[in-house]
Amino acid sequence: MPKKSELLPGTLDMLILKTLTRAPLHGYGIAQSIKRLSEDVLTVEEGSLYPALQRLLLQGWVKAEWKKTETNRRARYYTLTPEGRKQLGEELSQFEVMIAAIGRVLQDA
Repeated sequence: MPKKSELLPGTLDMLILKTLTRAPLHGYGIAQSIKRLSEDVLTVEEGSLYPALQRLLLQGWVKAEWKKTETNRRARYYTLTPEGRKQLGEELSQFEVMIAAIGRVLQDA
């Protein structure tokens, strides 16, 4: 079983934004989606998730509304905004440049 990894600094916002491109979700749903899609390698704790969601709201990259969950509980559902979609594109580009640079450093000479 793979070891659980900590997220690289700056990647949580990108992962949340990408997750919300699939569908509006509440916080727990976002965390579960990231965990499931990473095959249990990435775990997002509440103490990181909710401050990140608040930051994304303040930036205008997501919007939120209260709705009922599948289990009839009240939860805040987050939706990606057009500004958030643009930001995601910028973050993905920067991330790809960083991954390529790390790959070059790790190559055998």
